[in-house]
This record gives sequence, structure tokens and C-alpha cells, in this order.
Amino acid sequence: MEPGTGRMEAFSDGVFAIAATLLVLEFSVSKKDELGDALLHIWPSYLAYITSFVTIGIIWMNHHYTVSLIARTDRTMLFINNLLLLTVAFLPFPTKLVGDYLRDNGEQTAVLAYAGTLVVMAILHQAWWQYARRNRRLIADETPDSALRAVDRAYRPGVPMYAAVFAVAFFSPLGAVLLTFAIAAFYLPSAALFDR
Repeated sequence: MEPGTGRMEAFSDGVFAIAATLLVLEFSVSKKDELGDALLHIWPSYLAYITSFVTIGIIWMNHHYTVSLIARTDRTMLFINNLLLLTVAFLPFPTKLVGDYLRDNGEQTAVLAYAGTLVVMAILHQAWWQYARRNRRLIADETPDSALRAVDRAYRPGVPMYAAVFAVAFFSPLGAVLLTFAIAAFYLPSAALFDR
């Protein structure tokens, strides 16, 4: 057991920031085409970028808030946190696949890789929270039970929603990406659930 969460949060913040920054580095246009046409042609990259950036931002906000409820860490928590960060840092790769292949040959495989990454990320985020929360293992003494229940309510739909995205990808890759964007839009204001 290690008192405080400062080192875990500082490392996590760095990974979140790098992952969000790497998303924009994946944009490229061909010099063979007229620039205006080329910029319009890469609309799947814009969609994937916005969806992934908002998703990473929401995960960071939720991570930041839930860490504020935790008083200490242990090796298991740090290990689960690193697995979560592993998927966050990996997200720019399937995001680029979606940008490159959406509305082209290989789009289903690209979106399945993207959706699969989001499913794994949601599972790890839930495991991260449940490990800290179970029997108040790592929770600060002053954290009220109502705050823990509010986080539970906010996190509960994550895995099923991303599993639905994965299933939709088999039938409509574009629909799956749009559903991912809708989930991000759902979670953006749902931070208010933490306060109820």
C-alpha cells in the first residue's frame, strides 16, 4: 500500500496528453490532388479524430475525478492503471485505420479494430474502478458512499455500449463510428452523474 495517488495521476495525465496529441499527427493529404479536394476527401479522419479525442478527454475527466476519491494505491492498482493506459495510448493506431479505410476496402476490419480497442478500454476502466472501490479498498475515508454509487451509475453503461458498437461494425462500419461519437456525446454531460 502506498499513501496518495499523485504519482499515478501524474503519469496517467502524461499518457492521456500524449495519446490525444498523437491523434492529430495521423492526418496527411496527398500532394497529387488539389489541396481543397484532398482536405474534403479525408473527412473520415476528421470524424475519427473528433470521436477519439472526445473519448480520450472523457476518460481523462472520469479518471481525474475518480482518483480524487481514492486515498492510496497498491501494486495491483498500478498494474491495472497501466493496462488502461496501454489501451489509451494504442487508440491513435485504430483511429488512423478508421481515417484511412472508412468508406474504402477494409473499412469493416478497421472499425472492428477501433471498436475492439474501445471495448477493451471500457472493460479495463471498469476493472480499475471496481478494484479501487471493492470493500472501499483504496477509497478515502471521507468519500461518501453516495459518490461511489454515482460513479457506478456513470460507468455501468460503458461496456455494453461499446460492445454494441462492436456488433454494429459487422453490419455498418460508418454506423459504428457514428454510434461511438454518440456515446462520447452521451458521456460528455454525464459527468454530472458524479454529483448526484
